[in-house]
Amino acid sequence: MNYWLVKSEPSAWSWDQQVAKGAKGEAWTGVRNHTAKLNMMKMKKGDLAFYYHSNEGKEIVGIAEIIREHYPDPSDKTGKFVCVDIKADKPLKTPVTLVAVKAEKKLADMELLKYSRLSVQGVTSEQWKLVCKMGGI
Repeated sequence: MNYWLVKSEPSAWSWDQQVAKGAKGEAWTGVRNHTAKLNMMKMKKGDLAFYYHSNEGKEIVGIAEIIREHYPDPSDKTGKFVCVDIKADKPLKTPVTLVAVKAEKKLADMELLKYSRLSVQGVTSEQWKLVCKMGGI
């Protein structure tokens, strides 16, 4: 299994909206960065992703599951980009803030800190375990 982090501004698409989609999930559309696209193309059904509220909140609030592997993004008129379908799995008991991630020396190499604008990022298994612990799960 691979681990990921996906970012969304809560005003555009929040964790609560993702949860409301239930088991059928929702297409993760609108990604227009080639590195993020390549990351989505590596996602496999069953992989897990941290759900990060960017700009507003700046915190990891939940865990989502990849339920459909990449396919052409229907919102992309150029045909260059892809999307995946994700569903909410569970919220973190305690959201893990960007400040908390920055304060944890073991997370210094996390892509969230190195590539702050990248909307779809990889997460190592060690980072995954530590952030889950920090989030109370």
